Amino acid sequence: MKKITLLAVSILVSVVTYSQHTKPYINFKQTIHNFGEFKESDGLKTYVFNFTNTGGQPLVLHRVNASCGCTTPSWTKRPIAPGGSGTIKVTFNPANRPGNFNKTITVSSNAENSSLVLRITGKVLRKELTMNDKYPAIMEGLRLESTHIAFTKMTPDAKKTEQLKVINTLDSTIKVSFMNVPKHIKIKCVPEKLKPGEAGVFIASYDASLRNDWGFLVNNLYVMLNDKRDYKNRLAISVNIEEDFSSWTEEQKKNAPAIEIPEKIYNFGEIMQGDKVEHKFKIINTGKSNLILRKIKASCGCTAIKPEKMELTPGESIFITAIFNSAHKKGRQNKSITIISNDPKSTNVLLRVSGNVKVQ
Repeated sequence: MKKITLLAVSILVSVVTYSQHTKPYINFKQTIHNFGEFKESDGLKTYVFNFTNTGGQPLVLHRVNASCGCTTPSWTKRPIAPGGSGTIKVTFNPANRPGNFNKTITVSSNAENSSLVLRITGKVLRKELTMNDKYPAIMEGLRLESTHIAFTKMTPDAKKTEQLKVINTLDSTIKVSFMNVPKHIKIKCVPEKLKPGEAGVFIASYDASLRNDWGFLVNNLYVMLNDKRDYKNRLAISVNIEEDFSSWTEEQKKNAPAIEIPEKIYNFGEIMQGDKVEHKFKIINTGKSNLILRKIKASCGCTAIKPEKMELTPGESIFITAIFNSAHKKGRQNKSITIISNDPKSTNVLLRVSGNVKVQ
């Protein structure tokens, strides 16, 4: 009799527990897990969140999305009956992510509580950098932080200096020099001769006034080791030369030029290979002072014919003719024309020419 009574109580408790929610209901044992501190070199960290369907109907997880690509979830895909359980396994990749982290995993289901957020936290201790980590690029026995020196933004009259760390990994001395260096760039290695295992630095200076150009610009120099020419040892120098309007007064901004281009995209449809397409883009100065077109540059395969004048008075308009030559091209084509002007609100404007080239 006692056994029957206990069984009845057990069934009653079960019915009460799972009848509180007529719909599916997802119940996690915990929604936050702290991995604590661990080393970046320890690799992937994984934790499994356990849950139960405490509702009255089968539970289905529709989506489980992590807030970051460094976090990968996997979960129970089958329907989970009332009283059944499932898991969500979360894997965190600490590579190149030193410091504290706080990542969320959003769980979407057919449950009454249809959207829930899980959280993983912790702290990644930075791994000790090896020489290869510090100097990932290599030119024979010379290792470099990078094969690119970026001067980022500069005004047309500015001068700037940047540095790049290098190290000699050979068991003999390396003499470093440079070729194909334009007049607006000066570069040297300090020291010029690197002893075995010795670290040095490339010191590069850029004179934008000597460059006399606008927009994003790249020069390719070549590093010579012991006076040997090798065009594989290429060093890129980049800069973005543009005007600085940050110090302009409200009055200057009010009376500034303004570039307006009614049509910025031209689709030529479908043409046969070898055909040429021509289109005129209209440019209007809707501002209160002269609009100066600093530069008009077309991407490969498209030509922008320079207009008769590069300075427009208020209200004046001109046309820029774009010509696309489809010779040796096929399929979908997307070409661009960049216009750089003295409009403080639209220094760079991008025009597009697109279409499809058929081959006979």
